[in-house]
Amino acid sequence: MKVSLVIPIYYNEDNLRPLYENLKTEFIDKIDYSYEIVMVNDGSKDKSYEVMKELASKDSNIKIISLSRNFGSHAAVLCGLSKCTGDCAVIKAADLQEPTSLILEMVNEWKKGNNVVLAVRDGRDESKSQTFFANFYYKLVQKTALPQMPDQGFDVYLLDRKVINVLENLDEKNSALTGQILWSGFRTSKVYYRRLAREIGTSKWTLKKKIKLVMDTLFSFSSLPITVVSNVGVFSIFGAIIWAVVVLVAKLTGSIDVSGWTTLFIFNLFSFGVIMMTLGILGEYLWRTFDASRNRPPYIIEDENKSEDK
Repeated sequence: MKVSLVIPIYYNEDNLRPLYENLKTEFIDKIDYSYEIVMVNDGSKDKSYEVMKELASKDSNIKIISLSRNFGSHAAVLCGLSKCTGDCAVIKAADLQEPTSLILEMVNEWKKGNNVVLAVRDGRDESKSQTFFANFYYKLVQKTALPQMPDQGFDVYLLDRKVINVLENLDEKNSALTGQILWSGFRTSKVYYRRLAREIGTSKWTLKKKIKLVMDTLFSFSSLPITVVSNVGVFSIFGAIIWAVVVLVAKLTGSIDVSGWTTLFIFNLFSFGVIMMTLGILGEYLWRTFDASRNRPPYIIEDENKSEDK
């Protein structure tokens, strides 16, 4: 049996040495089966890749890969999955916010016949703003796109080899890898943990990336955007009909001479906003279709150092 650890890395030079020591103490020294660690540098401009090389020189079970630029954590994970050789793979973050003991728990659940094992958060030692956004996102996804999404989501998970093969064949762009895992419908188990506060370094998970994740999830797994536009359009039509009847009756009864310019201006402005929102949503779908049609790879490898090359 062989277990692969896939770790996406983005500006984590200060985390990597403590991360490896933690893995060695809590995982490597406790197992009696083969392992490999696949570290993927997602375009970091600090010294992360130099530290990765240092660790790879100490442990022949470490594979290191460097992407040509920042493609995003999901692309980096997909790259690591395509290069790993284990019977299963555990995806773990490099920020030390999840206990390494989770790996052993997930492997035990996998041995029971589960193809997917999710490490689900049951609490967070983080700021209220981070907790609020995360809970809002997962609730939104749960209600509109993926009902099987855990209440507080997951970032760490184990995938069987057959699941990895499916994800590679999906070849989807501008999508959420976690959503693809849930959508695939494989037999799934869960383990629970409390997410710790980050003690080393600062998160690069910006508001822009968070918004993109929300959009990618909704446009890939939900019809909500189109449904919202359709409902707003129907509401606008009925509102226009009702207002037209009101104005006509008022005109015929002599209550008014001419309908107000202000009302007409507001209604036109509202209609213009609905039209622009509709075009924007349709544009998002068209962009994703166009991006997929170009058949560009989700990531580009700039450098790779395999353990067997040593």
